[in-house]
Amino acid sequence: MPPFYPRGGGTDNRGLGVIVGVILAGGRASRLGGGDKGLRPVGGRPILARIVARLEPQVDRLILNANGDPARFASLGLEVVADGAPGLPGPLAGVLAGLDRAAELGAAAIVTVPGDAPFVPGDLAARLAAAGPFAMATGPDGRRHPTFGRWPVAQREALAAGIAAGARRVGDWMAGKGAVEAPFPEADGFLNVNAPEDLAAAEAVAARLG
Repeated sequence: MPPFYPRGGGTDNRGLGVIVGVILAGGRASRLGGGDKGLRPVGGRPILARIVARLEPQVDRLILNANGDPARFASLGLEVVADGAPGLPGPLAGVLAGLDRAAELGAAAIVTVPGDAPFVPGDLAARLAAAGPFAMATGPDGRRHPTFGRWPVAQREALAAGIAAGARRVGDWMAGKGAVEAPFPEADGFLNVNAPEDLAAAEAVAARLG
């Protein structure tokens, strides 16, 4: 198990305790023909590489939640943590795995992002923390994006119980536990690559943003 060396770069979280970023990459990419969505290129770079570049400066440590052989992500240089909950119950299991690892590291909270969103907002951690200790992002249209969230490590036991009881919808579970909404003015940051048309849209954004 790698030792915990805080980078000291989580400036958006200064005074709030150690924050661990968790990239949720456990999806099966069924609408893209299978495989790892995060390894698909957008603008000549893997989606996950883009996420790392955007999220790593915002947190003290960054880990990847994914199942299967972790060697396929070796180029990212991240610790890979698999789901602990049986039966692949979805992204909530990835959140729980991140919370469990963060607890081992002595962290205060995690910031989660999906592993198929190449344009993660550069101020995600700061805006979520400003909204509250337990928060989910909302886009300019008011739509909730709960996998872009801030989770206190203290939610571990409640989340484990929720998953065991059948909880699967991230937004519903968060709202039921009092998570607040953090509004964001831009939409590009929440573009998920789920289907071929999303890849085309992401290529257009990458061409505009670089």
